[in-house]
Amino acid sequence: MPTFMWEGKASTGKVVKGEMDAVNQQAVFNALKNQNIVPNTGKIRPKGSGLEKELKIPGFGGKVKQKDIVVFTRQFATMIDAGLPIVQGLDVLGNGHPNPLMKKTLIDIKETVQNGQTLAEAMERHPKTFDYLFTNMVAAGETGGILDIILERLASYLEKMNNLKRQIKTAMIYPGVVVSAACIVTSILLIFVIPTFGDLFSDFGAALPAPTQWVMAMSDFLCAYWFLIFGSGFLGIYLFKKSLKTPRGQEILHPIFLKLPVFGEIIRKVAVARFSRTLSTMLSSGVPILDALKICGKTSGNKVVEKEIFGVRDSISEGKNLAEPLKNSVVFPPMVVQMIAVGESTGALDAMLSKIADFYDDEVENAVGAMKQLIEPIMILVLGGLVGGLVIAMYLPIFKMGSVV
Repeated sequence: MPTFMWEGKASTGKVVKGEMDAVNQQAVFNALKNQNIVPNTGKIRPKGSGLEKELKIPGFGGKVKQKDIVVFTRQFATMIDAGLPIVQGLDVLGNGHPNPLMKKTLIDIKETVQNGQTLAEAMERHPKTFDYLFTNMVAAGETGGILDIILERLASYLEKMNNLKRQIKTAMIYPGVVVSAACIVTSILLIFVIPTFGDLFSDFGAALPAPTQWVMAMSDFLCAYWFLIFGSGFLGIYLFKKSLKTPRGQEILHPIFLKLPVFGEIIRKVAVARFSRTLSTMLSSGVPILDALKICGKTSGNKVVEKEIFGVRDSISEGKNLAEPLKNSVVFPPMVVQMIAVGESTGALDAMLSKIADFYDDEVENAVGAMKQLIEPIMILVLGGLVGGLVIAMYLPIFKMGSVV
C-alpha cells in the first residue's frame, strides 16, 4: 500500500501535515475528513515524489538510540497511568521529541492508531525502533488492559539490558584502542622509519643479523603491497560484519563465539541474563509461556541459545516442564536449571527468573572487570614487545659495527 504525504487544517484552524498509508489520494481525503481535518487537495501526493523526495546519504541518517526508547516508554507509561488517551499521549511525546527520526516515528504511529489499528500493530511498522519483544509486550498489555504496567516493566527491562550492553562495550574499548594503536605505530615504523635504516645498511659490507633481515623484508613487502594488505583487512572486517547479519553466518560464528577463551564465558553469562530477564518480564505480564519462549528465542542474539530455547518450547508443548529439557544444555549451567525447577515447583517462576537475571548481571559485571584487569597488562606487553622488537632488530647491525670497530 503506497504512502501519501498530506496537509490540511484542523478544526482549530491550525495547519497540520503528516503521512498516511492508503489505496489512493481519495482514500486519504476521506480519512482526513473523518478526522475533522480539511485537506488541501493540492498537498496530497505520494511520498518520495516532487519536492518531498527524500535524499539519504549513507552514514548520515538519523538514528533512534536505546535511551530515546527507554525515556519514551517511561513517559508514555506515566501518561497512560494518568488516564491520557493513547493518541493524545503519542501526539504530545511525538511533537515534543528532540530526535527527528523518533518524532517522525511517533507521529506515524499516532496516525496509524487514529486510522483504527492497535498500538502494537502501529509499532510493528517500525521494527528498527520497536523490536519483536516490545511489540508483543504492548499487544499483551492492550489485550489485558494493563498497558501502563507493561510499559513500566518494559522501561525497567530496557534500562537493565542497556546497562548490560554498555558494560560489554566498555570492556571492548580498551583492547580495541590498544590494538589499533599497535597497528598504526607498527605500520608507521615499517613504512617510513625502517626504509631509512635500509639505506644506511646498504653499504654495511657484511651480512645483517637475521632479525634485521626479517624486519627489512617485512618493510619492503608492506611498502610494495600496502594497498593490498590494508584493503584485505578492511574487506575482511566488512565481510565479517555482513556475515553476522546472515542466518548462515550466524550459525557458523555464534558457536565459535561461545568457545572463545574468556569472551565465550562472558557471552554465555550475558545470554543467561538476557533469557532470564526477558522470560521473567513476559511471564509477570501475563504472556503465555509458549509465546514468551518464542519471543525469548528470537531476541536471544545467539543462534545456539535460540535453538536451545526453541527445543525447550517444543518439550513444553509435549507436556514437560521448563527445567527438564535444560538439564542437557550447553549454555545454561546446572545452578540455573535447579533454580528454575524450584521456581516452577513453588509457582514463582517469574520471581525466580528475575533473581537469576540479577545474579548474572552481577556475574557479567565481575567477569568484565576481571577481563579488563587481565587484558591491560597483556596489551601493554604485546605493544611494548612489538615496538621494542622492531627497534632492537634495527639497532643490532649498529651494535655489530661497534664491536667490529
